[in-house]
Amino acid sequence: MSHKFGFPAMTNRALGNKPNTPSSPSKGGKILVRIIDIILDENHPNFNSNAGLNQIGQITAETVSINSSVRPRIYTATPAFPDKKNLPLINEYVYVYQIVSPNSIGGSWVYDPQPISLYGILSPNANPYPSSISDLNPSSQKLDYTQVELGASNITDNQLVELDLNSKTNPSQNTFVEKGNIHPLMPFAGDIIYEGRWGNSIRLGSTAKSKSKYVNNWSIAGENGDPITILRNGQNPNSGDFGAEPITENISKDLSSIYLTSTQKIPFSLANENFISYTKPPITPASFTSPQIILNSDRVILNAKTDNVLISGQKSIGLSSNESINLESDKVYIGSNDIRLGDKNATQPVLKGDDTVTLLKQVITELLNISTALKTIQIFPGGAPSPDPIIGPTANIAATNLNTILQQIDKIKSNFVKTS
Repeated sequence: MSHKFGFPAMTNRALGNKPNTPSSPSKGGKILVRIIDIILDENHPNFNSNAGLNQIGQITAETVSINSSVRPRIYTATPAFPDKKNLPLINEYVYVYQIVSPNSIGGSWVYDPQPISLYGILSPNANPYPSSISDLNPSSQKLDYTQVELGASNITDNQLVELDLNSKTNPSQNTFVEKGNIHPLMPFAGDIIYEGRWGNSIRLGSTAKSKSKYVNNWSIAGENGDPITILRNGQNPNSGDFGAEPITENISKDLSSIYLTSTQKIPFSLANENFISYTKPPITPASFTSPQIILNSDRVILNAKTDNVLISGQKSIGLSSNESINLESDKVYIGSNDIRLGDKNATQPVLKGDDTVTLLKQVITELLNISTALKTIQIFPGGAPSPDPIIGPTANIAATNLNTILQQIDKIKSNFVKTS
């Protein structure tokens, strides 16, 4: 993906700022360089199969100089730290420095894994800068290099010149897509913030009752300095296209979030907060001011690969849904001394299946005995015995039906649900 150079400078000027410039060639033994290329996979032409995957992240870079007559020096460097991977893009700037290495005579070159911020906090998505004015403009639009560094531009919005951010030599890793609408997070006093290029971030912050127009929505309650940790993956899609405008996290609108709070009130509502099964409903997340953890996304999955998922609460565990709650398992066990079905005030007890069937069998058997006896009942019209025309047929039908019921009575017991 290429970078339309001029956008960061213009957005800075729109906010009354001047962009930083990569004009300092060194700092404390470190040398400022511009990324020319980077090895990201085995398809790069400079990848040495004998050296293995340790080459991933290796850069080729050139020194930075305002003096165009000075020929830049080319460096090859690897990431300085094994546990921090923040690989730069083509045309971004990093510092390289030399270290003593057992694999290299005279030492080897490494680079800080953090690209230099050329536009302050306003450009988390990309921070490229051209190596010279020839990289920026066609000949009819050339400016003095110093003018470019100071933020001047005679390039109109429709004439922004594209600057490569992906490697020209390794197409298989040309996957970076620049997004000018990625907003930086607004920092508050004492915050430590880690931001990705795509609106994903971690804020180690606190309650901050800021008087700036850029306020956060978690500092209504509590005192300044009360800790909060916010992990966000994907900014609010409606944050706007002006990517240089700082924003703060929005738990309801950001794509996925985890909030670890202490005393803060988080403006967040559950999908279902009816709590009709409760005699005393719990405090809603938006009103709770003690420590809580909130996970919010379009879908939340908890899965234990080899052992248990354990959910425990001192007071209750509330499960609510606007459609259904489904339980699927080979076995479902519920251990309780008070189980209410249908309503929290339910008073009607359920029947014990085996005991109920036994009692029904006894009742049916006795009725069957009576019906069998009544089948042969006689009357004596004129002194001669004859079958009763009403009771006999009725008893016969009843005996037949009762026999059928008696044969099927065991089938009314559930094969799956048991009660004690």
